[in-house]
Amino acid sequence: MKRVVLSLLSLLLLAACNLHEGEGGTGTVRGYVKLVQHPDDDYQLQADTVNAAKTDVFIVYGDEDFYGDDVETNPDGLYQFEYLNPGRYTVYAYSTLATGERVPVSETVTLERGSVAQVPTLYIHDGKAYGTAVVKGKVWGVYFHNSTYRGEGWAYEHRVYLRRLGDTYHLDDTRVGLDGVFAFQKVLPGTYEVITYTQDAMEVPSPMVDTVTVEAGQVLQMEPDTTFVVRIQV
Repeated sequence: MKRVVLSLLSLLLLAACNLHEGEGGTGTVRGYVKLVQHPDDDYQLQADTVNAAKTDVFIVYGDEDFYGDDVETNPDGLYQFEYLNPGRYTVYAYSTLATGERVPVSETVTLERGSVAQVPTLYIHDGKAYGTAVVKGKVWGVYFHNSTYRGEGWAYEHRVYLRRLGDTYHLDDTRVGLDGVFAFQKVLPGTYEVITYTQDAMEVPSPMVDTVTVEAGQVLQMEPDTTFVVRIQV
């Protein structure tokens, strides 16, 4: 009986010694990613920091040379890796520099058994301010109060959004000027959806979408026949 007890103790000790960083435990590594957006081509100018939604975050177990898992941040920029053994973990996300180069931004934490290790916030740059294209268009408003027609004209202050084709979230928004013109500046080459909203008689908004493809350095003026005509409740 004594030998059996000693054997069981040896196995338990051996199992404890074999625990290493990675999945199979009860710990969690979590943190936030913030996106630093630059308003111009100069990193010295004031920047705007927002939650980095839909950003890939990677985790390295201990001293391994390759990441062990990756997750995507939620709309609040939050990510977490669950069911981890105690140990040392490095978490990183990619930042895009002015040159277009992508570099990792990382933090390392030590996870205790069954605990939650909070990673310092990762701040990444988007590099999107370094596009040189411009997308311009117009919005015409037809105004109603309840169901009564109140006139029409350029839809001053009406909001317009720019979304990369295939994405869920818009990457920029702007308002219409006095002359009905809106413009998205410093746009990178690619295909985008330009979106604005119209309202029905019950004030329910519905999207109006036009797809555009821009090239570097291009000033893309949306054609007159694609001017958005929106119904606005006042």
